[in-house]
Amino acid sequence: MLLPLALFSCTQNNANSNTAKGGDKPSVVATSTIIADLTQKVGGDEIQLKGILQPGADPHVYEPVPADSRFLETADLILYNGYNLEPGLIKLMNAAGKGRKVAVGEIVKPLELDKGKGEIVPDPHVWGSAENAAAMVNVIRDALGELSPEDREKFTQNAAQLTDELKQLHTWINQQIQTIPPDKRRLITTHDAFQYYGRAYKMAIAGTLIGISTEEQPSAQTVQRLVESVKKTGVPAIFAETTINPTLIKTVAQEAGVQLAPHQLYSDSIGAKGSDGESYIKMMEANTRAIVEALGGKYTPFQLRQKTEAKQPKPTVNSRGVRLFAPT
Repeated sequence: MLLPLALFSCTQNNANSNTAKGGDKPSVVATSTIIADLTQKVGGDEIQLKGILQPGADPHVYEPVPADSRFLETADLILYNGYNLEPGLIKLMNAAGKGRKVAVGEIVKPLELDKGKGEIVPDPHVWGSAENAAAMVNVIRDALGELSPEDREKFTQNAAQLTDELKQLHTWINQQIQTIPPDKRRLITTHDAFQYYGRAYKMAIAGTLIGISTEEQPSAQTVQRLVESVKKTGVPAIFAETTINPTLIKTVAQEAGVQLAPHQLYSDSIGAKGSDGESYIKMMEANTRAIVEALGGKYTPFQLRQKTEAKQPKPTVNSRGVRLFAPT
């Protein structure tokens, strides 16, 4: 009786050991929802990914909770935006994170913005251009490849597919914006998060209620100045954002006598699962649709073109029964 029991115990121990070994995946933490979405598409099932910020959360003002510290302490790799987008998490990451840290967004040379009183800061909203997002994907690919060399080929394949989709998205956005009458290609939003979008797709950023960080509190004078600016630009609509209370920008629209666009823009976060902005690509499509339709353009849905494999010529058989390929 003891012998079968010992053999069973030994078998079970080996099985558990093999399961644990086979189930081990690199632990990766991503701070923002945008980076988490891109990382998931590149890493796939080969990584164990934890995104700290939830859809709709504002990285500028997010205050870490104890669970965040535990995730950062045990992560093999921490991917964050950088340029001080997520100041609370960056501070915690530098204190608690033991794994490698990569500022994915800092692959992009930043636009510089004046916060006032001569303080120049880098604009962290680099994902506003789909081309910049493609550069971020390459950083993620390389970081994952160093973390798990045996999966590098898979990461490379996933990144190549995603990069192709982002290139198509970039072209599509350009085409959509061009349908807006030239004198209406002016964007006015709640906070200064669309400079890269405007630069990439030739949209003038005509005004914002607050600067690059949502920590700022606009004064009554700031609100009134934006009202006057809206009147001068002659835009038919201005835009609220999903991560910011729309009350003040709604007031601006009312006092300026323009429409508040019916669809809010995704600025610092993708949307919740099931929404029209549930991924980075869908977020950019939803934003572009909202902008085009509100400013008088003509929207055409974004459709990905799948890569087609080169077709091999059909073989033929000659009089001797030898298989030949027909000329192309």
